[in-house]
Amino acid sequence: MKKPVAFITGVAGFAGSWLAEELLCENYRVVGGLFENEPVDNLSLCSSDITLLPLDITDPDQVAATLRQVKPDYIFHLAAIASVARSFRSERLTYRVNFEGTLNMLAAAREVTNLKKFVFVGSCDAYGVIMPKNRTLTEDDPFNPISPYGISKASAEYLCRQYVRRYDLPVAIARPFNHAGPRQAPDFVVSDFARQVAAIDLGLQRPEIHVGNLAPKRDFSDVRDIVRGYHLVAEQGRPGQAYHLCSGRAVSIGTVLKTLTGLTSKKVAVAVDKDKLRKADIPVLRGSNRRAIEELGFAVRYRLKETLRDTFAWWQELLTAQNRKG
Repeated sequence: MKKPVAFITGVAGFAGSWLAEELLCENYRVVGGLFENEPVDNLSLCSSDITLLPLDITDPDQVAATLRQVKPDYIFHLAAIASVARSFRSERLTYRVNFEGTLNMLAAAREVTNLKKFVFVGSCDAYGVIMPKNRTLTEDDPFNPISPYGISKASAEYLCRQYVRRYDLPVAIARPFNHAGPRQAPDFVVSDFARQVAAIDLGLQRPEIHVGNLAPKRDFSDVRDIVRGYHLVAEQGRPGQAYHLCSGRAVSIGTVLKTLTGLTSKKVAVAVDKDKLRKADIPVLRGSNRRAIEELGFAVRYRLKETLRDTFAWWQELLTAQNRKG
């Protein structure tokens, strides 16, 4: 039986690399788009089993030519500028990559014969500030984004729905909440804290960790659960529908820090770094995962403590290897 072909944009990224492994385990043939000079370290465990093609999603002609070449059964569109902080620094680029890049992918996907599903990866940041702030969000809640990243993701979702209505393109939307795990860049809070604590544990950093605002609460999931969710959205998600991929539970950034510092025997001081503070921050983001559970069979397999332990251990291993080389 012929293997289904999955095309992943952002395949060498944090979630993209885990998704490639998930799909390989499910007997897909995986092809990934790789941006110029993009590192492929995250693909070390599966690079020999996937096909990598050059891809700049802001180039509509290249996108169209690539999809004509690959003829995928499933498209997973993950490529994006995913850092809220970076989106403020690079506002125009964020809109170009996240919105125009999605437009290019959708337009090219219209020409793919027998496309089974286009999975667009949105973001809970599209919700922005909600009232009351402790409310659990459902997929039908309105968007109110407060960052260029959130605005770009909300706008791209509207674009996806337009392509479903106008062109009958089978686009389903995965709307993940915060996720973490091994391979995540230190631009994100869990990986940043885990890297610092691992460096302290190894004696590579003085026992002081630099933090931003510890009060916000986020709905954290393990990246391995999230990419399994992407796979489920592809196989069972309804076109035009959005699905929350989340734990349904919000914990404070301070709780995450406390758990991570508990993984080292060293006493760790905490210092607020003004550069890490945002002018605008969402107090609480927590989602309901009921729709994903009932319609897709989504399940939370990894608890937060396990995710934090694995991320900490990954940073220990990486920092140890870097220190030996250096």
